[in-house]
Amino acid sequence: MARHQAGEPVRITTASASRDEDIAARQKRYLLAMGFRTLCFVAAIFVTPVWLRVVLIIGALVLPYVAVVMANAGSTKSDGFALLDGTSGARQLPPGDDSGRGDGQDHL
Repeated sequence: MARHQAGEPVRITTASASRDEDIAARQKRYLLAMGFRTLCFVAAIFVTPVWLRVVLIIGALVLPYVAVVMANAGSTKSDGFALLDGTSGARQLPPGDDSGRGDGQDHL
C-alpha cells in the first residue's frame, strides 16, 4: 500500500483517496469507456462511409482493453513539488535536555 520509501516524508496533499472513492472512480472510468464502445457499435451500423464504419468497429474492439487498463490503473497524486533534503536556513530548536526532568524548567 505504501508507495513511499521508508523514511520519506508523506505530505497530505499526496495522500490517496479512500478505497471506496478509488473503486467508484475506477467504475466510472470503466462505464464511460464501455458506454463509448456501445456508441461506436451503434454508430457503425448507421454510418454509410466504409472507412468510418471500419474505424468505429476497430474502436469498439479496442475499447474493452483500454477500459480494463484504465480501470486497473491506480490513482496517484503528486503536487509537483519535490521535498529537498538538507538545511533550509530556517532556525531550529536546540536539542533537548537529556537530564530526564522533562518539566521544561531550568534547574540550577
